[in-house]
Amino acid sequence: MALLARSAVNPAAGRRSVKSADAFRTISEVANELEIPQHVLRFWESKFSQVKPLKRGGGRRYYRPEDIVLLRNIQNLLYKEGYTIKGVQKLLREGQVNRSGGNGAGYSDNTNSMNDAQRGEIRAIIDELTALKKMLGR
Repeated sequence: MALLARSAVNPAAGRRSVKSADAFRTISEVANELEIPQHVLRFWESKFSQVKPLKRGGGRRYYRPEDIVLLRNIQNLLYKEGYTIKGVQKLLREGQVNRSGGNGAGYSDNTNSMNDAQRGEIRAIIDELTALKKMLGR
């Protein structure tokens, strides 16, 4: 009953306010936005030195908009482009990953990412090797 009374007095109670694009985000907000678990974000912090959220009292992490762009680009390279963690680390070291959201591509134009034809060739090779493995009974 107290909740109803509070809502009647303050119609905004229970509604989430929308943060500005420049606002800092908590780890839970970033995890929800990227649709990945929070522990993955903490793991990426340990693997990618470029990911440096602000840490406040109690160790709470606050991600800047450019941190989120970098995390989204890392996510894209790992999950969609098929890079390994070491491959993404190399791209970051070489400055080939966009950290500020400029062109939206996620990585620079001179990246070594594969095109669809190359992916198709690799897929065909993998399929052929899998068939050979079955023929050998392994």
